[in-house]
Amino acid sequence: MFELLNRIKGTADLKALYPEQLPQLADEMRNYLIETLAPIGGHLGAGLGVVELSIALHYLYNSPHDKIVWDVGHQAYPHKILTGRLAQMPTIRQYGGLCGFTKRSESDHDPFGAGHASTSISAAYGIAAGRDLSNENYQVVAVIGDGALTGGMAFEALNHAGAHKNRLLVILNDNEMSIAPNVGAMSSYLARIITGKPYTQAKDTAKRILGKLPGALDAAKRLEEHVKGMITPGTLFEEMGFRYVGPIDGHDFEHLLPTLGNCKELDGPILLHVVTKKGLGFSPAEEDPETWHGLGPYNVETGIPHKSNGTPPTYTQIFGDTLADMADHDARIVAITAAMPAGTGINRFAKRHPERCFDVGIAEQHAVTFAGGLAVAGKRPFVAIYSTFMQRAYDQIIHDICIQNLPVTFCLDRAGIVGADGATHTGMFDIAFMRNLPNMTVMAPKDEAELKDMLLTANTINGPVCIRYPRGNGYGVDTTQSAVLPVGKAEVLEDGGDGLVIAVGNRVRDALKAVETLRKEDGRAMTLLNLRFIKPLDAESILLHLKAAKPLVIIEEGVAQGGIGQEIAALALSAGWSGPFAHIAMPDHFPAHGTQNEILRDLGLDAEGILKQLRNH
Repeated sequence: MFELLNRIKGTADLKALYPEQLPQLADEMRNYLIETLAPIGGHLGAGLGVVELSIALHYLYNSPHDKIVWDVGHQAYPHKILTGRLAQMPTIRQYGGLCGFTKRSESDHDPFGAGHASTSISAAYGIAAGRDLSNENYQVVAVIGDGALTGGMAFEALNHAGAHKNRLLVILNDNEMSIAPNVGAMSSYLARIITGKPYTQAKDTAKRILGKLPGALDAAKRLEEHVKGMITPGTLFEEMGFRYVGPIDGHDFEHLLPTLGNCKELDGPILLHVVTKKGLGFSPAEEDPETWHGLGPYNVETGIPHKSNGTPPTYTQIFGDTLADMADHDARIVAITAAMPAGTGINRFAKRHPERCFDVGIAEQHAVTFAGGLAVAGKRPFVAIYSTFMQRAYDQIIHDICIQNLPVTFCLDRAGIVGADGATHTGMFDIAFMRNLPNMTVMAPKDEAELKDMLLTANTINGPVCIRYPRGNGYGVDTTQSAVLPVGKAEVLEDGGDGLVIAVGNRVRDALKAVETLRKEDGRAMTLLNLRFIKPLDAESILLHLKAAKPLVIIEEGVAQGGIGQEIAALALSAGWSGPFAHIAMPDHFPAHGTQNEILRDLGLDAEGILKQLRNH
């Protein structure tokens, strides 16, 4: 079934094939990806869209000597297959298996790791500049999707690279066709023509001759840009200093191979515009590319995702529905996301309040300052962005929101361990970087009902608010009754005289299990506080329940350095407390990928690990 694919143990095996065999290899690779990911899930749609492009690149370029940098990395599954990782593909995003993104420590063919968007051009240009400073000779290619091109960092890199003459190929993988209406035989023919030697040699000759005539060269350039601007959408890139090529059909080897071959021979920065179809070869992924961008296991015959019956709604769903309900009664509420409407639940809000919902693209910095402007105009913005992506807008949070004390609520989905997406997507820093900001209120719910309470509470606070909540399903608790919480007050869940346990957010449930087990099996009764508010800290409740010479244990699903545990420990010591102490948090290294339960177990943050620490103190 995979006659050609099974031969590919590395790029040398690919180069041994005839060009006429490449379409068959592409078909086999698509079928393999669809079958392999069905029981485990993953980023299917993006990979299916770049099968031919990946094959063509590795057929013509000599990786790892030549450097191919994939933006984000979720489109790199075919790249992994072609570079010797075929046998490991069933382990992708699994504990101990392949990373779901490019990773330098995994393969020499991954020159730059990625998990966040819009970084490839900057990285590739840096590699190219370093190559030229060292007088080395190899090709450097960046592959970036049209979605990632909405990120400002990509344009910063284009602006910088275009102003210099370093040899660099940027491939724009356009799978939306929003900027490429003229794809077809003519544009593909033009791409081959303007990258071919006769055209480039004639252009260089004309440049030498016209350069001797005053004004003639500038006039010729304007004429060329005018003509190319009429038949290609690349004027913007040309103005930034890139030679624009395309658009060409990214699924046709007769277009890809000669055009890429020509691009290898050109000097300076080149932008090749390749049009592809996300999810190609699997109709469910073609018809619904957003859902099939990344998902769990699915039925390979029907394309229907596997769903567990009777599971509670996710925190994401609770957030989206609650915010929409709030907006029904408060016309000030607006919602903002950065290219993740489904991932953050904002799509649920958009169905009911489309005019008050803003998807700004992969532009987290803009999202935050845009929210600040909305707040100045009397609105109540709720900015829903994954914790890991919010890192990209930290300056705007400080400068544009906190200094001005604007009522913007940051809703940080995927806070804490995210599981299969690993280190690049883990929300491990937000407690540390949000709690130290003046004017900021920081909350973390123990369950989905408390998330609803916190959203209501945030809407009453006249200043910046951050709510962090985890990836995954809630606990199935009753969410029909909601109320505004008293700001800065913790909740006592267990009361005992044998020590104090303080837990944050979704670690509260496992802490409760551990405390209950300790009481039942060991006869030790410890007080458990659900902190609720990371800031302002409920110092009064903490000091009230702190017992001299008794253990103090703090549990948070974030980094220990800069975490709330350090502030609580300082508070206890300043009050004269002395006793056994444990801070159960994330250590000073990035976590592996695997299921959330596997990573929590490894870090000692699950119920069993917490119980072990309680028994040791």
